[in-house]
Amino acid sequence: MEIRGKSAFVTGANRGIGREFARALVANGAKVYAAARRPETITDPDVIPVRLDVTEPDSIAKAAELAADTSILINNAGVAFRTLALTDSLDNARREMEVNYFGTWATTQAFAPVLAANGGGAVVNMLSAGSWFALEQVPGYTASKSAQWSLSNALRMALRPQGTLVVGVHCWFVDTDLAAQVEESKIKPEEVARATMEGLRADEEEVLVDEKSKQIKSALPNDLKQFYPAK
Repeated sequence: MEIRGKSAFVTGANRGIGREFARALVANGAKVYAAARRPETITDPDVIPVRLDVTEPDSIAKAAELAADTSILINNAGVAFRTLALTDSLDNARREMEVNYFGTWATTQAFAPVLAANGGGAVVNMLSAGSWFALEQVPGYTASKSAQWSLSNALRMALRPQGTLVVGVHCWFVDTDLAAQVEESKIKPEEVARATMEGLRADEEEVLVDEKSKQIKSALPNDLKQFYPAK
């Protein structure tokens, strides 16, 4: 799809990948609504700051009404917590599901008629290679991303009749605050944004940003033996 001349709405746009999504869209000629729970933290003069909490229905509805010319919705807002699977409270896991999964669902529901009215457009969901690969340190996060991936597939089928492209973006660790404590090599958030823009222009339904994501996706037919071998 063409990006230039379109209006785009990015959730979680105040930092990390979301901020780079907003910058990349501006560079590609789009009008950009940059949303965050604290819009005062968005300082880029080329975007329109919008208050949005993806766990609050009223906040979502007001954002969709404000950004009624949106043709590209990027669901990027997300949280991640380190949680021990067998001993820790499930509170953080519930928060991950509320933001990453239900937040994406609720925001897409609100913007679906907006996209339809503007010709269909696209929904981009920022997923993860963790959609397919469980990590012991963050089981709630990877579970939420698996749910978000499944939701993306369901939304793809539901939105096709109105001409809306649904794009799932997957990558391994990215050099952002979310992965600050991760010691593995990381890609830059700019790489994620660049690959996503290329995917949008090519009408791709799935963007695998890095080699790790491609390796994990290709191994899914044998995931139990390759990822979780008995010790």
